[in-house]
Amino acid sequence: MSTAKGPLKGRAARLGRLMPSGPSTAARTPFVLLVVVLLGGGLISLLLLNSALNQGSFQLNELKNRTTELTDEQQALQRDVDDYAAPDALERRARELGMVPGGSPAFLGPDGKVLGRPSAAPFPTPSPTPTDSAAASPGQPTGAGAPAGAPATAGAGPATAATGPAPTAPATAPTTSGR
Repeated sequence: MSTAKGPLKGRAARLGRLMPSGPSTAARTPFVLLVVVLLGGGLISLLLLNSALNQGSFQLNELKNRTTELTDEQQALQRDVDDYAAPDALERRARELGMVPGGSPAFLGPDGKVLGRPSAAPFPTPSPTPTDSAAASPGQPTGAGAPAGAPATAGAGPATAATGPAPTAPATAPTTSGR
């Protein structure tokens, strides 16, 4: 075989005419660099976008956990409020503060007439001690000397004994709107 370069013959000559002759790498270099830069920029953009989404996912998870904690705390506080607002808890707290159930109420009618007979609430008595229970007489009326657990009766006392039974309040209380 000969290694000398000479003019091409036959089929090789026809193929040689299809290919441009001369250095063509100078025209391809900017295009290859542009494609590499675009691919690199796209990959970096995807990496930054993925990092931002992951950071948002972590923040969302933290906020969900905080929401769960705050919901649990709100429910516990609501249970406490419900416990304090229960009628038996209100009564116990009122007794601790020295409050007693009121007597029978009186109502003012639209014409200024008093309906019903008001009575004073009994004074709270201290918790009975062995010396106090011996001093209390069995015939003592309810009121100032009544034990704390005794129900307050409306109209009990010397003022109502002479006048008879106390009138009862009307079935519906009058309104203050003047009707």
